[in-house]
Amino acid sequence: MSSQKQETVRRIAAPDILARKGGEPIVCLTAYDAPTAEILDAHCDLLLVGDSVGMVVHGLPNTVGVTLEMMILHGQAVMRGARKAMVVIDMPFGSYEGGKEEAYRNCARVMKETGAQGVKLESGPTVPQTIEYLVQRGIPVMGHVGLRPQAVLTDGAFKAKGRTEAERLRVMAEAEATADAGAFSVVIEGVAEGLAREITEAIDKPTIGIGASSACDGQILVVSDMLGLFDWTPKFVRRYAGLRQEIDQAVGRYAADVRARRFPAEVETYFSKKPVQP
Repeated sequence: MSSQKQETVRRIAAPDILARKGGEPIVCLTAYDAPTAEILDAHCDLLLVGDSVGMVVHGLPNTVGVTLEMMILHGQAVMRGARKAMVVIDMPFGSYEGGKEEAYRNCARVMKETGAQGVKLESGPTVPQTIEYLVQRGIPVMGHVGLRPQAVLTDGAFKAKGRTEAERLRVMAEAEATADAGAFSVVIEGVAEGLAREITEAIDKPTIGIGASSACDGQILVVSDMLGLFDWTPKFVRRYAGLRQEIDQAVGRYAADVRARRFPAEVETYFSKKPVQP
C-alpha cells in the first residue's frame, strides 16, 4: 500500500448549486457513459443523466419509452467516470406520477443503486407536492418547467412554451411552486427570453436554461447535440464540434485500409518470439 495520502476530491452537492444563485453561471451537460463523463467532469458543475438517453443513445422516437432500469444503468456508468461534478438522474415517465410513496421508492432506488447526488422531475399539477415529500425525506430534487419532453404525446410535438398569456402564467406558477416545494434548482426549457428572465428573478433557486436564453443562472445542453453527432439540432444548440463528420471520415479511412490490407501493419501485429540460442 502506498504511503502517500490519496488526493480526495469533494464532489459538488445540492447546497453548492443552490449557493450559486445569481453568481457565476452554472455549467451543466448531459452524460450517459463513463468515458464521456470523465472528460466532462473537468469542466462541468453538474452532469445530468437525462432521459434523452432514450433518443440519442437508444434511438427511441421520444423519452416516453425510457425505463427506470435504463436510467440506473447509465447513472451507474456516469458515476464511475465523474469525480467532481454533481450527478443528477432524470426520473423517467411513469416513475413518479403515481403518488408520493411510489415516487419515493423509485427515487430512493435510483439514489441507492447509482450513488448519484440528486434526481430530476418534470413539472405538472401534482409534482410540487411530490417534490416536497421527497426533499423532506432526504432526496435532493431538480425541477423542470416549460417544454416537457415527457409530455410530448399530450402536446403533440416538442413546442416552445409560454407564448400565450395563459401559458406564461401557467409556466410561471409551476416554476414558483417547484421552487417553493424545495427543489434546489429548476431547469427551464424552450421558453422566450422574457419569461426565462421573469422566472429567474422571481424564484430564489438557480435556474438552468436550455433554449431559455442567457437570462438563466446556468445552462445545459444535450452533449450529443453540442458535439455535433447528429445531422440536425434544435435552434438553441450551438455546435462546438462536428464529431459526426469526423467519425464518418475516420471510419472511412479504416475501411479503406482494411480492404487494401494496409491495416493491421507490422507495428500493429504480434509475432512469435524467436527461440533463444543455446
